[in-house]
Amino acid sequence: MLQNYDPRNSDILVNINGKLVHRDQAAVSPFDSSVQGGDAVWEGLRLYGGCIFRLGAHLDRLRHSATALAFAGIPTHAAITQEIARTLEANKMRDGVHIRLTLTRGVKVTSGMDPRLNRSGPTLIVLAEHKPPVYARTGLTLITAATRRPSPDVLDAKIHHNNLINSILAKLESNAAGADDALMLDSRGFVAETNATHLFLVERGRLATPRTVACPEGITRASVLELCAHHGIECDIRDLSLAEFFRAEEVFCSGTMGELAAVTKIDGRVIGSGEVGPMTRRLSELYRQMTATEGERVVP
Repeated sequence: MLQNYDPRNSDILVNINGKLVHRDQAAVSPFDSSVQGGDAVWEGLRLYGGCIFRLGAHLDRLRHSATALAFAGIPTHAAITQEIARTLEANKMRDGVHIRLTLTRGVKVTSGMDPRLNRSGPTLIVLAEHKPPVYARTGLTLITAATRRPSPDVLDAKIHHNNLINSILAKLESNAAGADDALMLDSRGFVAETNATHLFLVERGRLATPRTVACPEGITRASVLELCAHHGIECDIRDLSLAEFFRAEEVFCSGTMGELAAVTKIDGRVIGSGEVGPMTRRLSELYRQMTATEGERVVP
């Protein structure tokens, strides 16, 4: 699965610390913490009809991550929302938009890892692009990566950090295998998530999803769990082995970038009927209705 370039994004304006600049002139300092050591946190947001779905939850996760990393001067929710709105208005964006929000520790006085070298910051970057959900609705193919998700004693996934090398290594494996994405295990051998999304399986009409031990606390994942509770769909949250995914009736992934998307093949094994299943279709429609009716308005 390779995203397509959208020519509408050729002249977008990017917001860096409140300054709107053409994408070709957008830059951060070589002394910025994101460049020096990936010392930054991020969120992916989606705009539906002028409203951002679960904006508060995303900004909460951003603040929690930045607090865990001891960032100083974290912008308020209101300040960040204002910069998002300015960026969308400047680009005349209202729908079908994905927003990459990045908050770095800021700029260092000299090159080095030590956070005490940071004398200004943080740096806030708002990147909004025309980008509909990126996954095909006909079903994804996954391979199990040799690269594992780290456990909390190595790198706690509850910090939504910019150190994505672990995911990139897994993505390289899936690319080499001709798959859409990589399924990743934790250090104990249980399924964590893919390189980019959370996973759910369906067995005998009941959902199950891995615990967030070695993967982030997903906003879309939480929305699916909320839909299950509201509509009487049973869902277990527990350790799940690879064999349970192989034998599942349905598998689907969830994430802001791609919403809900069926997985129809894992490691060459056809999942269920090999087509998008009824539970995946039902939850996809319920999620579509949720995103169409909920959200915080940021542009008229």
